[in-house]
Amino acid sequence: VQLQASGGGLVQAGGSLRLSCAASGVTLDHYTIGWFRQAPGKEREGVAAISGTEGDTYYADSVKGRFAISRNSANKTVYLQMSSLKPEDTAVYYCAAVRGVTTTPTSADEYEYWGQGTQVHRLQ
Repeated sequence: VQLQASGGGLVQAGGSLRLSCAASGVTLDHYTIGWFRQAPGKEREGVAAISGTEGDTYYADSVKGRFAISRNSANKTVYLQMSSLKPEDTAVYYCAAVRGVTTTPTSADEYEYWGQGTQVHRLQ
């Protein structure tokens, strides 16, 4: 299983970005995919997740109503649409995968496979 995150960058106040997580070696519907972020000096935080099969979505309270996770199973890509970005959204964002479903989909401990990070920076 390989994951490739992309789409990070600099964004103005109130701006938007869409991150992509391209997966290989998986049937996407069989995996739960999560997005996590880590800011300097802080622990890794679960942001959003989408479960295998049912496609149920989960969000951290800090991003509810602003971020949306979705997937395109045909091209094996999971997206994180981020809107109304705040300074506290600045972090390195990672995508991760675990086969099946998990009881705590925004917990990093649940995940088996990780991609490299992509930097998101909300300009002041």
